[in-house]
Amino acid sequence: MRIYLAIAAKSNAVYNAYNEVRAFIAQDESRPVPMHIRNAPTKLMKNMDYGKGYQYSHSYDNNFSPQEYLPEKLAGTKFYDPGKNAREEELRKHLRMLWKEKYGY
Repeated sequence: MRIYLAIAAKSNAVYNAYNEVRAFIAQDESRPVPMHIRNAPTKLMKNMDYGKGYQYSHSYDNNFSPQEYLPEKLAGTKFYDPGKNAREEELRKHLRMLWKEKYGY
């Protein structure tokens, strides 16, 4: 395990995305969670359309649904950008295949 970690490709892309999200949250007002991803454990919540229209990703090709998870005013915002190394370039290609042009991968 230690050898694998020592020789694994290194990247700070996730760390950078995490910091970008934290900075964004600190300066921006809170926004409502989209209705389709809200949990609906009660009949009242179901009647209020919590969870309505949710697409279970595992029911789709490649276990992926292109539904939006961010609040409406943030739709299409990209925080994560894969680094410039061989493994993350493969990840970039995969993200481009999944999201098409939405995030500019």
